[in-house]
Amino acid sequence: MPLRLLLLAALAVAAHAEDWPQWRGPRGDGRSTEAAFPTSWSKTENVVWRTPLPGTGHASPIVFGGKVFTVAAHAETQERLLLCLDRATGKLLWQQAVLKAPMERLHRENSHASSTPACDGERVFCTFLDGTEVVVAAYDLAGKQLWLKRPGTFASVHGFSSTPVIYQDKVIVNCDHDGPGYIVALARADGRELWRIARPNRTRSYCTPLIRTAAGRAQMVLSGTKCLASYDPDTGAQLWIVDGPTDQFVASPVFSETTGLFYFTGGFPDHHVMAIRPDGTGNVTATHVAWHHRAAAGVAYVPSPIIEADWLLLTDDRGFAHAFDAKTGAIVWNERFARTHASLVSAAGLLYFLDDTGTCRIVQPADKLAVLATATLGEPTYASPAFSQGQIFLRTDQALYCIGEKR
Repeated sequence: MPLRLLLLAALAVAAHAEDWPQWRGPRGDGRSTEAAFPTSWSKTENVVWRTPLPGTGHASPIVFGGKVFTVAAHAETQERLLLCLDRATGKLLWQQAVLKAPMERLHRENSHASSTPACDGERVFCTFLDGTEVVVAAYDLAGKQLWLKRPGTFASVHGFSSTPVIYQDKVIVNCDHDGPGYIVALARADGRELWRIARPNRTRSYCTPLIRTAAGRAQMVLSGTKCLASYDPDTGAQLWIVDGPTDQFVASPVFSETTGLFYFTGGFPDHHVMAIRPDGTGNVTATHVAWHHRAAAGVAYVPSPIIEADWLLLTDDRGFAHAFDAKTGAIVWNERFARTHASLVSAAGLLYFLDDTGTCRIVQPADKLAVLATATLGEPTYASPAFSQGQIFLRTDQALYCIGEKR
């Protein structure tokens, strides 16, 4: 191939290469725009490196430049750790004890390090619980602590998880809990509080907000505390709210550019999937619900869904995978896979369904189910994967893996 064409091809690849800097990737929706990722791996195939981690946790890894970050909790020392690994080799570059405190009570399927960190290229942000106090901390990429703030309290018998979200000059943390819930925006540079939202109904939820421009305005949407709601991420002002449809939520919402709808799935004690039109103001319960599916079958409580082409896809609490027509809410297909906590990822036109056993089913999105490949590491897996520059980063209960081609 002529040198000019080689250079153009390299530039095209570089243009589409992405970091995975926060929960569910660069857009917070589980979608990668890159062109190729592995569809086959095992403990001996396509493993670039495997690094045991000093502690446990369900938080996802994130990737920025040549570094991989995640968090862990060390039961013996009672430390909550922020970890930085070399992307190329998996070598642990540094670890910092963000806090040391007794381990809080939690649900058997939670962990003491469940909040995925976020990176803005200069700082990495992480959150933990210290007794009843929420801790938000920022470190530079060399591991120096820049600031640590305690914006409020958090109470839940199910434990803590509140993943930070980066938006412009802010890092935003949702603290829906069994007390006076709130969402707080802190300045990325120094941790100053920029705005605070009081949340209704005082019941725990673990939804990470999604920020999108929809209906001509920036919207931060989330579910929790017996409502679905949208806020202005610049000011914290509420834009619209939908009552219910249930008490508690975990899964993050998604947005379809094709339909112009936000999608929510959850929760407890009742199960729902809802599509909401985002152009309303105030209470839009009676006016802006585009469709509503009510049943335990086809509803994801913990794993977040994905939008791919004309479909909304998810895995329910029983381990069934479902595809909905995103416009109408009609169920297109469903199939039993296995129980899943990891959220779905769409990459290179394929869907990655990673279950709790560490088995990943790679599915071609279509109006009929087509499983193209199955890969496994044979280790229990609860964390959602990260996809960056043709490599997949998988956290099991034993180690962090980089899957793909060596660089």
